[in-house]
Amino acid sequence: MLKVTPTRLPEVLILEPRVFGDERGFFMESFNRKRFEEATGVAGDFVQDNHSRSARGVLRGLHYQLQQPQGKLVRVASGRVFDVAVDMRRSSPRVGQWVGVELSGENQRQLWVPPGFAHGFVTLSHTADFLYKTTDYYAPEHERALAWNDAHVAVAWPLDQLEGPPTVSGKDALATRWADCQLFA
Repeated sequence: MLKVTPTRLPEVLILEPRVFGDERGFFMESFNRKRFEEATGVAGDFVQDNHSRSARGVLRGLHYQLQQPQGKLVRVASGRVFDVAVDMRRSSPRVGQWVGVELSGENQRQLWVPPGFAHGFVTLSHTADFLYKTTDYYAPEHERALAWNDAHVAVAWPLDQLEGPPTVSGKDALATRWADCQLFA
């Protein structure tokens, strides 16, 4: 059983796998291609799995690939993050809108971020192990980054839960403002 809930950006989906737990711990099926496709209507053609660990306050994103766009099925194995998707599709009635969801090792939620969306997260716990499957390979030559703090998009990052300003990479500090971003068709 896989519970699927659309967000206010209906292509971005919250997935809640069935978790079997008792005093010993828990078991869950984190991915089953057949169940994923039946529940979401999305072909689960994933080609790459990634795992990152981030310290509290690390903000990664907002990243997308203009060519070889990646759909991402993301989850947190341990810790807690605020995960964000931004619609980067020029043809979408929701272009420039964002949605944010808390993902954690406790709530076991997953987020489907389709191709055509920028993606990023900020770590809210001491550390977080972030795992994600992608529908295409990482292609740095096609990667783009929308500034995480762009005023037009205005993501409401929960920065009040941090102990200071977020920690971003040099690449993310130089990310493009919305007005200058390259969008999908």
